[in-house]
Amino acid sequence: MFPILERIARPPIWRRYDGERVFLRPPEARDWVEWAELRAESRTFLEPWEPVWPKDGLTRDSFRRRLARYARDAREDEGYAFLAFRRTDEALVGGINLSNVARGIRMSCSIGYWVGECHAHQGFTTDATRVALGFAFDQLRLHRVEAGCVPTNVPSQGLLRKVGFQEEGFARKYLNINGRWHDHLLFAMLASDFHP
Repeated sequence: MFPILERIARPPIWRRYDGERVFLRPPEARDWVEWAELRAESRTFLEPWEPVWPKDGLTRDSFRRRLARYARDAREDEGYAFLAFRRTDEALVGGINLSNVARGIRMSCSIGYWVGECHAHQGFTTDATRVALGFAFDQLRLHRVEAGCVPTNVPSQGLLRKVGFQEEGFARKYLNINGRWHDHLLFAMLASDFHP
């Protein structure tokens, strides 16, 4: 369906990873309808915590561009995007990204995630985060994974603490979320902290 994507070779480590309740795999062209529907249904729930959505953000063309960027990022070892699916019925529940992969003396990345509103507070994102951390530490061999969280996003803070992140600081006007610069709590996990 998308010829450009068929020519892009994925690194062998970018594949399906299973957790207890979900599995992660890279997004594919066939995911567009389910992805767009879940994001549209969850828009009000997600918008307070995300960058401003482009007007065409849920279109097939926009998803196609997103897939091309994800494939390029993975090929260049700069980032890895996954969708999270419930293992019992393979329904899409959300997504998780490892971005800003840094090698050399840093050996780190940032993690971000989202969950459809109808799947929130059921443990799917917790499981997906643990799987993504395993990928970051075991497959990418990173030393550190960082996360930022708006102080009012109490569920996200709880998730980060539950999986073992440590709060390390506070950053003023750190990221532009939903059209405004927001302060963030900064969290991190080291490979030595990770206990799958």
